[in-house]
Amino acid sequence: MSGTSPTSGEPHPMRRATDHDPPGDARTASLVVAVRPDDPDAEWLLARLPPAVGEVVLVGAGADGLERTPRGVPVRRLGPWDCAAGEVPHRGLLAATGDHVVLIGGDGSMSPAEIPHYLHYLDSGFDFVKGSRFIAGGDTASYPLVRRLGHQALLRLARQLYGQRLTDLWYGFCAFRREFLDLLDLREDGVELGAELVTHALHYGLRIAEVPSLELPRRHGQSHSRTIRDGSRVLRTLVTERPRNTLHRFAAGSG
Repeated sequence: MSGTSPTSGEPHPMRRATDHDPPGDARTASLVVAVRPDDPDAEWLLARLPPAVGEVVLVGAGADGLERTPRGVPVRRLGPWDCAAGEVPHRGLLAATGDHVVLIGGDGSMSPAEIPHYLHYLDSGFDFVKGSRFIAGGDTASYPLVRRLGHQALLRLARQLYGQRLTDLWYGFCAFRREFLDLLDLREDGVELGAELVTHALHYGLRIAEVPSLELPRRHGQSHSRTIRDGSRVLRTLVTERPRNTLHRFAAGSG
């Protein structure tokens, strides 16, 4: 029954009365994998998918000719994308057909073994679940001091503007209910940073959960992160998308 725990029948504290879930195991999950030209080892990731994934949307290079994963999950290829513009190609998310959509990078730094944790929180009533490298159980193999300081400054701003105490804005491993695609304002030809997707979720008041995630060393190439470029873009998005009722938060914070 919508809004209740499947085992006890009691209302779940995070459920809305309007939530409607498919019965039993009918819920499906689509995995969107963004693969850059210098990350050719998509097969490594696809060979390690958990059973919860029922569809793969592969955007970019790699896994040429692969129509199914080793476990038999269908793979749809959407061709190249403008990876210089960001890390989240919108058309991959828009092409997903599952009830839940999971976004993961194709460079091997994000483990597909963590996907069930994200889906668990969606099943528990959250709308948008994002990985965090900076809560208990999470970690990162490399995070330069300058980038860490910039990230902390943006986090403080996000807390003032949106009233939520997130711990990681820049990590692109996330999952959400596909019913909220329209609210996330994804344009067909858009490419953005993971933080911009989170900001859209904050702007529209989605119920957000963070789960610990371990960022592993990239299996190929170098990181494409650019601290100044990425930070300025995230700052602009945070300010542009801010709710209109945030003035009192700044006043309270300065008192």
